[in-house]
Amino acid sequence: MRVVNMGPDPSLVYRPEYLLQEGKDKSDFRNFESGDLFDRVFNTYRLMHKNQTLDFVKHKHAEWAGCTHSAMTVIESINCLDQLVDESDPDVDFANSFHAFQTAEGIRREHPDKDWFQLVGLIHDIGKIMGLWGEPQWAVVGDTYPVGCRFQNSIVFRDSTFVENSDDNDITLNTECGIYKPHCGLDNVLMSWGHDEYLYQVMKFNQCSIPEEGLYVIRFHSFYPWHSNGDYMHLCNEKDLMMLPWVKEFNKFDLYTKSTDLPDVEQLKPYYQSLIDKYCPGVLHW
Repeated sequence: MRVVNMGPDPSLVYRPEYLLQEGKDKSDFRNFESGDLFDRVFNTYRLMHKNQTLDFVKHKHAEWAGCTHSAMTVIESINCLDQLVDESDPDVDFANSFHAFQTAEGIRREHPDKDWFQLVGLIHDIGKIMGLWGEPQWAVVGDTYPVGCRFQNSIVFRDSTFVENSDDNDITLNTECGIYKPHCGLDNVLMSWGHDEYLYQVMKFNQCSIPEEGLYVIRFHSFYPWHSNGDYMHLCNEKDLMMLPWVKEFNKFDLYTKSTDLPDVEQLKPYYQSLIDKYCPGVLHW
């Protein structure tokens, strides 16, 4: 597998034209210290960090990875996100379906030859559909991180939200590697449960033909302590380091295409339906 050299972290230098037009800077995104949505965001992470233990994550894998909850097409799942606003996101307060098309279109502009990458931009968040099927948002949205080892300081609200998490006081889990071996690879690490892992499991279960790089982006795009802060490298193997540039490249579109300038979804749907038909056609099991 070839290493893709993309230079410095793309998410640090990418700034779409509309940010200039709106007078927004990169520092206006992912503000976890203040803002109109702070209380909502903090409460979501507080519940996540209290309840997401190793045992909880194992239970969720058993509950969801078998894809027995529903059957629908990809476009139907995207339409469902019209009903969901991500309560962990400090940047936006509109339906998640718009963010799907914003991300995809950002990738399409810069990577017109990578249709699979555009499709990943469209579908990366549709695992959030769990939030419409009874899962609380703290088990669906937000940044992800490994369970079964020490919670690193770069996790959002680390200092104030893990005090009630039983794993944080378990001496067998509260070491650098915990239950894992050094450089075991992220494929062998249990992440906090959320839409990333769920959608990855759905794609694998339905044998969708998205390239490995795309599946990797789906699985780890919310793992900010790793791809944006450089933590947990002691768990990574060669594959993880080869895939990291793709996750970083994706992150700049996921993060900086959020805008109140909402796309014309109906106009875009025919193009993206063609990508869906190519890589994950028909009715999928969820």
